[in-house]
Amino acid sequence: MRSTGALTTAVCGHFGELLQGRLGPAGPVVVITLPCPALRLRGWYSPGGDLRVHSPERLVWRAQARRFLALVGGRPRGRFALRPEMPAGGGAGASTAALVALARLAAPDCPPLELARACVTAEGASDPLMFPAPERILWASREAEIAGHMPILPRCEVLGGFHGPPRRTWPADSNFADISDLVPRWQAAAGAGDLTALARLSSRAARRTLARRGPADDPTEALARDLGALGIVIAHTGSARGLIFAPGSVPATGAAQLRAAGLRQIVRFTAGGPA
Repeated sequence: MRSTGALTTAVCGHFGELLQGRLGPAGPVVVITLPCPALRLRGWYSPGGDLRVHSPERLVWRAQARRFLALVGGRPRGRFALRPEMPAGGGAGASTAALVALARLAAPDCPPLELARACVTAEGASDPLMFPAPERILWASREAEIAGHMPILPRCEVLGGFHGPPRRTWPADSNFADISDLVPRWQAAAGAGDLTALARLSSRAARRTLARRGPADDPTEALARDLGALGIVIAHTGSARGLIFAPGSVPATGAAQLRAAGLRQIVRFTAGGPA
């Protein structure tokens, strides 16, 4: 796509959720996401001709793209191509990243909250990848609403991969544990810069989801114990599994041990800290 007027973009994915659950027994599903700069979706746009969308993973199809572009006021014509570095159904934000890329290429002035609402209209749920610091909001993913604001996440390192089959998010799925008790603790620990406490809270949220939804043989906590991680992070509706470490403390054998436990597409990245 080298023709005159061609545009490119890249959207960072995420790596599961530090917290996910219901805000009260009958409340909305909310998340605090973990941005992952190591996993991106790249997009290209070239003007001319009828609308065409090239997405080998079928993250977005043409009819859906046409409806979505109408919502964000974007170009209804031209050629779009989308190439994710994360697996669909992995809990790394591939479907939301695809829509965000379309919007950035076709309607770059669309405000983040308006874009998020268009994403929810298009697919029923949305990760907060359209915001500049998504880990600093408590996101109601089915309503496209900011349910709260969070302090800066302390700097940390994450080592992880994908375990088991893809598990796509179904918008009507609300079978999640109540985490209303964890949210104020998260705010307090993040405000104090206490990475150890935050990793424990992320682990607690993950345990609640695994106990409720499985799989029963998930290896993540055992890996965390073996490798001395502070805690774990999981995709609560995907296959991403990660270990949280203080900066510079990831063991040299970590990636090999994750592979031996059956994890694939191993990633290591840094998260948190000032922008």
